[in-house]
Amino acid sequence: MNHTELLFFSVFVCVIVAVLVLDLGVFEKQNHVVKFRQALRMTILWVAVSLCFYLFLVFYGHLIHIGNNGSMADIRRLVEKYGHPIRTEHLTYTEALVKYNHNLALEFLTGYLIEKSLSVDNIFVMVMIFMAFGVEQRYYRRVLLWGILAAIVLRFIFIFSASALILKFSWMLYIFGLLLIYTGVKMFLTRNRNEQIDVAHHPVVKFASKRFPVYPAFLRQHFFVKLDGKWFITPLFLVLMVIEFSDLIFAVDSIPAIFSVTKDPYIVFFSNVFAILGLRAMFFLVVNVIDLFRYLKTGLAFLLVFIGAKMLVNHIWLDRIGFDTLDSLMIIAGILSLSILLSVLFPEKKPL
Repeated sequence: MNHTELLFFSVFVCVIVAVLVLDLGVFEKQNHVVKFRQALRMTILWVAVSLCFYLFLVFYGHLIHIGNNGSMADIRRLVEKYGHPIRTEHLTYTEALVKYNHNLALEFLTGYLIEKSLSVDNIFVMVMIFMAFGVEQRYYRRVLLWGILAAIVLRFIFIFSASALILKFSWMLYIFGLLLIYTGVKMFLTRNRNEQIDVAHHPVVKFASKRFPVYPAFLRQHFFVKLDGKWFITPLFLVLMVIEFSDLIFAVDSIPAIFSVTKDPYIVFFSNVFAILGLRAMFFLVVNVIDLFRYLKTGLAFLLVFIGAKMLVNHIWLDRIGFDTLDSLMIIAGILSLSILLSVLFPEKKPL
């Protein structure tokens, strides 16, 4: 990480921390059930913020790696290092910079769309976790907020570790590709299965129960309680641990999927962060309309298979046919739009 990257990343992290602290300290003072309209407003707000960052990258994406004093050599080095599907031959530095920034912004937007879409499947799991533990809806927001904080830290470690491996061992992309295809096929085959969560036998619950004293009942929004000089974790903290565990499993699929679009770990991380920041609002939005999109899980399965297949096809072959970041974005958006359209046109028939 050079000085330019360190400065940009530090500013980005400070802004994100400020937003989360504001959310925790100002908007989280009262626990309440989030209604559909509030969730819709917050979802639109977070999507708008993400699109603003996309526009920032369109004009100032170069600030991440090379700052304002870069050269053509810097652009070519980054294109070669991260395999950006752009050509800079016969271009002036200004023209190459514009092309580089536009591609970087498209990579962010595509990664954001992938992460946002796959988050829907993670939301299904979160709903089952809350219901299995019997958590009151008014405490969902608190658990999800702290879950987001932990998820950002874990994603940072996962993304930059995976990036280091990919840059050193390019064949790792083929492993990720096979993993995504396997996950997509499995998701398609189990799309109609009603899964259940066994709280008592969940590995996280068993692990925590053996190592920490657990209070036997919920204590409103508290994660910890001190009784007779001894600290206990509450069932609400167990819920948080289970959600983080499920998010870690989910990240094994979603992060490699974004690496199919870009090998730049900063863009992967930024797209993850913006998708995660809007996850709470999206959670309350999706749970209200979850029954309307019967084919969405099928669409996500095809999406994973497409992304996995793309990773198995060497980018050199994709360059030969002129396949670039915009093409990936269009195909991904098309798969998701088609699954939603089919869900609207052919809704599930409920028994009379």
